[in-house]
Amino acid sequence: MTNPQVTSSDEIDLRELFSAIWQGKWLIVAVTSLLTVASVFYALSLPDVYKSEVTLAPAEDNSLKVPGQLGGLAALAGVNLGGKGGDKTALALEILKSRDFLGRFIEQNDLYIPIMAAKGWDRATNKLIIDPEIYNEESKQWVREVDEPFKPKPSVLETIVELNKILSVNQDEISGMVKISIELYSPEIAKIVVDNIVKSINEEIRNRDVAEADKSIEYLNKQIEMTHLADVRTMLFSLVEEQTKTKMLAHAREEYVLKTIDPAVVAELKDSPKRILIVLMSILLGFVLSTFVLIVRFISNCS
Repeated sequence: MTNPQVTSSDEIDLRELFSAIWQGKWLIVAVTSLLTVASVFYALSLPDVYKSEVTLAPAEDNSLKVPGQLGGLAALAGVNLGGKGGDKTALALEILKSRDFLGRFIEQNDLYIPIMAAKGWDRATNKLIIDPEIYNEESKQWVREVDEPFKPKPSVLETIVELNKILSVNQDEISGMVKISIELYSPEIAKIVVDNIVKSINEEIRNRDVAEADKSIEYLNKQIEMTHLADVRTMLFSLVEEQTKTKMLAHAREEYVLKTIDPAVVAELKDSPKRILIVLMSILLGFVLSTFVLIVRFISNCS
């Protein structure tokens, strides 16, 4: 006998609840309309952001196989005869994400203004729109107001933090393919930055390998002068030959570690903001928020 009464009571409460919500429909309409209009103005105020992406593949490891005896001697001598291509790719990606590399990249490509001072892009003139409260284009001075220890001109570390927000580096674990992308207001600058990143990381690893090979050759030549054992001298000459081949391959191959499969292009369509999604989410938020207020008011009146 108890269950039917509870069920009947529940049904009456639900009907009263829906009735209260219906009576407050104008509140729902008003709140939802207000948030919708605000979201439209907000979405329209957001500048378009363009994304440029490049797809890369690990370059083939053309280093020759070294006999076990020769490899063992190289290890004892502290000479690196090269590792697997995948290992070198992983190293390149870690270096690419490092503060040291990104800091030098920002300095070399003068990315302070595009990253820290731009607030949009003028398609007609193909120029960045600079925030005058951050950078004065006429005097070419940074004028932003910041607290210590920061200065008007952004530091390298500040710029690295902002760059990491718009830079994406991902490698597919199965295929090994690498995707590097960046989002900027200017589609042309975005493409240039991505191209320069690929060029710079290949150059970085090339320079490291060449420098290491030079040091190894210098060390091996000293060891050759110090020993008179024919077999040891033969092995040392072989190690010198391997290091020379490493230098030759480094200089001969432009895309040393990562080779381009699908190059970056100047985007024609924006990547963000998703203005329609922003408006739809605001409509949903307005409906849910106003309905919640009506439910809370109904529960308070019933208490």
